[in-house]
Amino acid sequence: MDVFGSVADLYETARPGYPAAISAMIVDYHGGRPDTVAEIGAGTGKGTEVLATLGAPLTCIEPDPRMATLLARRFPSATVHTGTFEDWTPPAGGVDVLACAMAWHWLDPATRNTHARRALTPTGTLAIFGHRYDYAEPGAGDAVKAVLHAVDPSVGERPVDWFHRDVVEHGQFTDVRKQVLHRELPLNREEYLALVRTFGPFLSRTPEQQRAALTALGRLVDDLGGTIVLDLRTTLVLARPDQF
Repeated sequence: MDVFGSVADLYETARPGYPAAISAMIVDYHGGRPDTVAEIGAGTGKGTEVLATLGAPLTCIEPDPRMATLLARRFPSATVHTGTFEDWTPPAGGVDVLACAMAWHWLDPATRNTHARRALTPTGTLAIFGHRYDYAEPGAGDAVKAVLHAVDPSVGERPVDWFHRDVVEHGQFTDVRKQVLHRELPLNREEYLALVRTFGPFLSRTPEQQRAALTALGRLVDDLGGTIVLDLRTTLVLARPDQF
């Protein structure tokens, strides 16, 4: 997950935040405001912005020291644990809400659901949420995919709302619910390319591939009139630990 540390400041300015409604959805599902909240892979605090409004003591777990430093500056009242979720020791009895924004895929698929269930109180709530960057203009999404595949044919993306299926199929949680929010997000050329530069698949490519992708995507935005409109799909998955 430490791939993002080199672009921590850009990540904070370029990545869109989450709808404030997520906080109310968590409270409604949980049956009231939680007493304790922990966040996995908090990054620079995009998800933390929402979780902080729950009004509970907040622990943020972030393995990259550069991201954790920025996070601590932004949220001085939060406890920041610089390390992995697997290395973190939950408080005795667990936390009321365990949240994860755009970081579930960085956890070990074989153990993440089990670790999450064990970190929660028996009546706790798991809250996983994240964005999917679709496109409002007809054909824009296909054009972006064509550009990226021309640079690197191995580029792919996860299925829509894959983490909902992941939680259901692993059987560690019950009463699994999914809520989806949409909003349009227009970005100019500079804003869109800045966003692309914060994506993990982009950061993992060679400098030559990165330059080629940015050049081609810049031309694409120019062809669209200088603005590309994202259909920002935000999915929230809520679940309770199963009592075996």
